[in-house]
Amino acid sequence: MPKSRIRKKADFTPPPAKQATSIKLTNRSWVAPVMLALFAIGLVWIVVFYVTDGSMPIESIRNWNIVVGFGFIAAGFGVSTQWK
Repeated sequence: MPKSRIRKKADFTPPPAKQATSIKLTNRSWVAPVMLALFAIGLVWIVVFYVTDGSMPIESIRNWNIVVGFGFIAAGFGVSTQWK
């Protein structure tokens, strides 16, 4: 039986190098301090409300002070989405 011809394989040519694209990173150093500050303000607001039996921080809104405290905490979570 005759031998088949040997095919010459093409030399490997690497794909062309991709050009580096510059990524614009904005300075977001303010995010972590603001987030932690909002968490702390919300926590302190709720603690002060409970410790003073509702006479502080704002007596006229009574139990809505809890909602205000959790609002600060929720705002902290909202700010945390900007952290990279």
